[in-house]
Amino acid sequence: MAYLTDIEIAQACSMQPIQEIAKKAHIDEKYLEPYGRYKAKVDPQLIKDSTRKDAKLVLVTAITPTPAGEGKTTTTIGLADGLKRIGKDVTVALREPSLGPVFGVKGGAAGGGYAQVVPMEDINLHFTGDFHAIGAANNLLAAMLDNHIQQGNALGIDPRKITWKRCVDMNDRQLRFVVDGLGGKVNGTPREDGFDITVASEIMAVFCLSSSITDLKERLSRIIVGYTYDDKPVTAGDLKAVGAMTALLKDALKPNLVQTLEGTPAFVHGGPFANIAHGCNSVMATRMALKMGDYTVTEAGFGADLGAEKFLDIKCRMAGLTPDAVVIVATVRALKMHGGLDKKQLGTEDLTALEKGIPNLLRHVSNIKNVYKLPCVVAVNRFPTDTDREIEFIIEKCRALGVNTVLSTVWAEGGKGGEALAREVVRLCEEEKGDFTFSYELDGTIEEKIEAVVKKVYGGKGITVLPQAKKQIDQLTALGFDRMPVCIAKTQYSFSDDPAKLGAPEDFTVTVKNVKVSAGAGFIVVLTGDIMTMPGLPRVPAAEKIDVDENGRITGLF
Repeated sequence: MAYLTDIEIAQACSMQPIQEIAKKAHIDEKYLEPYGRYKAKVDPQLIKDSTRKDAKLVLVTAITPTPAGEGKTTTTIGLADGLKRIGKDVTVALREPSLGPVFGVKGGAAGGGYAQVVPMEDINLHFTGDFHAIGAANNLLAAMLDNHIQQGNALGIDPRKITWKRCVDMNDRQLRFVVDGLGGKVNGTPREDGFDITVASEIMAVFCLSSSITDLKERLSRIIVGYTYDDKPVTAGDLKAVGAMTALLKDALKPNLVQTLEGTPAFVHGGPFANIAHGCNSVMATRMALKMGDYTVTEAGFGADLGAEKFLDIKCRMAGLTPDAVVIVATVRALKMHGGLDKKQLGTEDLTALEKGIPNLLRHVSNIKNVYKLPCVVAVNRFPTDTDREIEFIIEKCRALGVNTVLSTVWAEGGKGGEALAREVVRLCEEEKGDFTFSYELDGTIEEKIEAVVKKVYGGKGITVLPQAKKQIDQLTALGFDRMPVCIAKTQYSFSDDPAKLGAPEDFTVTVKNVKVSAGAGFIVVLTGDIMTMPGLPRVPAAEKIDVDENGRITGLF
């Protein structure tokens, strides 16, 4: 049987004018700024003007990802459509895709099958230009920093202690480490430099955590770009760059409104990676979504040890949000990979591999239930090769933890395949009361907070702090930054910092290699393992399969 690709399904969909979607989301047209027929920016004033009470907030997260796939964004969209089908007033809040993965490994990132947000080509490519604006603001600050040094360096910035990098929204390993300012005095000061991918830029984190233009400006002004010869921090405020950076970002800061294939309003805005940043859509989009429905479904990137941990410990703490329920997405195939099965063997029943792999799911479930004390449900994305015995095995194991398991077929059936999950989510929101608790409090030391996440969430036995990282921690503590939450950059493929350790490894330590402050975002970034803030393209990039015909119709985008 030949299946339609995601892009073919999306292109066959009959989209509703964005004004109709706005009506469903209770948005008056005076707040709407259309970008063509099917996309719009929404004025944040709507959040202040709305008299509606906040919706129930549902977080969708997942097990540790594998090449077999889990379908977290697909489940998020399908759940929202499922809630709509059972009569609920619902909105969905998602991150924008980065061009790096779109042209790299993943292809499109707007859901899949019959659970997508559309227009998927626009969302996956330039969309409304938000990422371009973020990149421009980042690079304006870099340009003003180097120009300040060129024009006499009144602030006494040490070129060897510059921490601010340039960025580009593309996987380009060639730019990780560069030397620039060559060609003589007129062309700048020669120094070592480098690029991050835009989604790893602190501007992206600031953008996604800001609650207003005023808050945005205050956060931008606190960004540390480097240190003086006597080790004093230099900020974007010191360089007088904040006003111009805000001018570049003011329109991007407005949340984007689009729709699912079934016409559910979707706010798609901001997009930090969860392995190297905090992995959630913007606070403003979440707050807007909460005001425009009775249920809001959102997702956090990668496994629950990354995206959900940062959503709960960073975003919810800063924005004053409390989720009412959590969905943990899993597949039989992925759990069998965690049990050591090769990807080519996943199509046959193997309860032994499943038993070896299921501790990964159970640790994520236990974390949500026992560390964060939130009601949760396991959503199993069912594949045709999954057997009843395999499904029943998962149901029994989760039941032992007091958590229900629901089958999801949203990829194949859209909202209809998410109705059962929707009913369980409604039951959790209405009948089970959580006691939301962070995994650590802010008054501990930087090391204590890292260790709390490693022990409580990852299941490790502790941390090893390398001498360079210890020196950085001491410096940040002396500067008064030790009361911030920690944003741990770690491989997405394991609870540990070693991507080869699948399942639910134990007795491991996490090595802390570098620690730096994102003073504007308001958190400490902790780099572990071999994490890269600028990914590279694979041997066969997804870009090789993407094309456009003479009518402008895009193909190959997943």
